[in-house]
Amino acid sequence: MEQVITLGLALLLAVKYVFFEQTETESSFSLKSPIISAPPPRATGDCCRPDFPALKSQKIANGTIATNPTSLAVSDSKPSPEADTVFREKGETSNCRCSTEPRPLEECMAILSDPQVMGTCCENVIGYMPVPVGVAGPLLLDKKQFHVPMATTEGCLVASTNRGCRALSLSGGCRSRILADSMTRGPVVRLPSACRAAEVKVWLETSDGFNVIKRLSSRPAGLLSWRSSWSGTEQALHRLQQQFPDMHVLAVSGNYCTDKKSAAINWIMGPGKVGRVRGDDPGQRCQRGKSQNTTAALVELNINKNLVGSAMAGSIGGFNAHAANIVTAIYIACGQDPAQTVGSSNCITQMEAAGPEGEDLYISCTMPSIELGTVGGGTNLPPQQACLQMLGVQGTSSSQPGENARQLARVVCATVLAGELSLMAALAAGHLVKSHMTHNRSKANLTETPSPAGDRCMT
Repeated sequence: MEQVITLGLALLLAVKYVFFEQTETESSFSLKSPIISAPPPRATGDCCRPDFPALKSQKIANGTIATNPTSLAVSDSKPSPEADTVFREKGETSNCRCSTEPRPLEECMAILSDPQVMGTCCENVIGYMPVPVGVAGPLLLDKKQFHVPMATTEGCLVASTNRGCRALSLSGGCRSRILADSMTRGPVVRLPSACRAAEVKVWLETSDGFNVIKRLSSRPAGLLSWRSSWSGTEQALHRLQQQFPDMHVLAVSGNYCTDKKSAAINWIMGPGKVGRVRGDDPGQRCQRGKSQNTTAALVELNINKNLVGSAMAGSIGGFNAHAANIVTAIYIACGQDPAQTVGSSNCITQMEAAGPEGEDLYISCTMPSIELGTVGGGTNLPPQQACLQMLGVQGTSSSQPGENARQLARVVCATVLAGELSLMAALAAGHLVKSHMTHNRSKANLTETPSPAGDRCMT
């Protein structure tokens, strides 16, 4: 009964939302403009939906209109003359008067029952939560340039990563390698006795037993997250039960994997992609260019912060400055499972002095458990597909299955490298707090009375 009431309230809120609020049925992401999408011109006589009065319209060269989303709140005040949208195309002018009529029920149900969302990504859908998307780059990786989409609400993150990309490009870019590519699943089973369990283990370690189970396993080939390993694991367990009928399967996952939880086994053995990226930053550019730091200062800070400090804290896979920031932003933009950030952000950042005079900086990032994909899940949604298309990794590769996912893993690791270089340079120069105070201090929700520390948003 409680579920029926909850579902009824959710449906009521959904209908209210689509009837009385502006809802965009098209993708809000455009390759031409990563943040602002231009609505298509309407023919003369068509009736448009109510626009937000606070949106300021701008005319651009191709005849479409780009809006400045300074406020998304619906106001009862009279719209300013700037809010009236006038579409001009092929010399014809059409003044569109907006109707206040609610959406028809059929249109509301079509929005809420989008097959790309319902039954694929979410249930009990009542709307969408927009997240700002920025672009960092160009990132010069393996002699190719990438513009990396990052969805985040943390100010300065995209700008900082962009600065790191710039520094890497000035030094000739970075190079990457995928050291391993696999997905693991650790099922839990029960047998009548410890001796019987030992027999199963011994049989699995024989060549015959291993070959039988191995034939039921395969590389994920770009499929998203851990779900791609479930089918193969179930088949392997079924075959194992044929060999040992007294074996009882408790669960397809026994937390030995380990899925979306911090664990030493993921740091050591690494499910997913194992990526390593290295870059060489010439000392003179590092010292006098973007980062304004000496190589010695960066190397010393990396040892004491990322290595010694993380070790003293008992960190597992956290020997870095802020890898999770970059991983999460790319994952949200590219339709990945954000919860996989727990394992995917495992990273160790290393810096060494290089060159004949020790003025060059050698920096590398090793990430042993990058879990991602380019097929399935949120990668089916149009905005996320647009971000994957920016990187040239949308969908699966027809010639090399799984190659798009491996390329995406390289981009993630290289972008983490850029973010690490920029943040460490800012810390060494003492610029971090100053830059955040200047560029990341929004006062939109603040009053003149200082609020308690607990009410502040920490990023």
